[in-house]
Amino acid sequence: MSTSDIRVTGIQPLDPPRSYIEAQPITPKIAEVVIEARNAIENIGKRTDKRMVMLVGPCSIHDETAGLEYAKRLAVLAEEVKDSILVVMRVYFEKPRTTVGWKGLINDPNLDGTFDMQTGLRRARAFLLEVGNLGLPAGTEFLDPFTPQYLADLIAWGAIGARTTESQTHRQMASGLSMPIGYKNGTGGSCQIAVDAMLAARSPHAFLGIDLDGRAAVVNTIGNSAQHLILRGGSYPNYDEESVLSASSLLEIAGLQPNVVIDCSHANSNKDHRRQPIVFREAIRQRVEGNEGVIGLMLESHINEGNQPMGKLADLKYGVSITDACINWRSTEELLREAHAKLNQKAGALA
Repeated sequence: MSTSDIRVTGIQPLDPPRSYIEAQPITPKIAEVVIEARNAIENIGKRTDKRMVMLVGPCSIHDETAGLEYAKRLAVLAEEVKDSILVVMRVYFEKPRTTVGWKGLINDPNLDGTFDMQTGLRRARAFLLEVGNLGLPAGTEFLDPFTPQYLADLIAWGAIGARTTESQTHRQMASGLSMPIGYKNGTGGSCQIAVDAMLAARSPHAFLGIDLDGRAAVVNTIGNSAQHLILRGGSYPNYDEESVLSASSLLEIAGLQPNVVIDCSHANSNKDHRRQPIVFREAIRQRVEGNEGVIGLMLESHINEGNQPMGKLADLKYGVSITDACINWRSTEELLREAHAKLNQKAGALA
């Protein structure tokens, strides 16, 4: 009588990370984009780079054609505002689900429940190479602990999400990641969960993972101190000045740099994409009025606004999210240009 795998219907071997990296290698040009952005984000956190970092892009990538069109527009805008804002494109391939739902391009790239993850990883890597070729750094949320071995060389910034910030597995993983990491407050709103995660992730760890050849391995890390807290709201929004100061105080008490990135979506906008500009402008106001601890912002933005139910790609509206609702491109341009002008005006007044 078997006692193993009684609820497993199949196990399919996955090609090792090395085969993807060798078939779709990072180029010197893209490596330079990644390294420069990682260093810049770390320096923004140290306050030696006076810019803000802005993580801007679709809630998730489901259509690479629309995603690349968005990236091309964003690359032009990023160049325009680069003296006051470091723009990093949100390139999210993994989506945590509260119950069930589409888990992202890696898990189900064909949007049909076939879960062709071999293809999903290949398409994700191809898309990141396209974005990097535009000179645009990419940021993503790391959900599955194996994913970084396949994609992390192309990522300039990473996030640990609200549902996984409390997870020991993700804290250990973050301790070995090569890029700065943002930790979201918990879904209920607790910032202490994220502070605890930051303390854990800056320490060395040893844990189970895979190597580049796909073999089970013990991974040893030195810890990752390039980190910040992401305020995304919980049972109520937490982007207001009082909430930001409270979160900063928690970080300082823990001996951490009081740096926060404000997520304009999720609970901070009450899941209404039309409220994202309100959150954005309030965060910029706090920064301009002297709170240098507000080091960045997150915007969920696509070519067209809103969202739509998942379906066959050919039947979907072009450039519209199939996960969280997004603001449109016109609003994105307006917000970034407005922030650029206000930040430059502040810098000019201080000069």
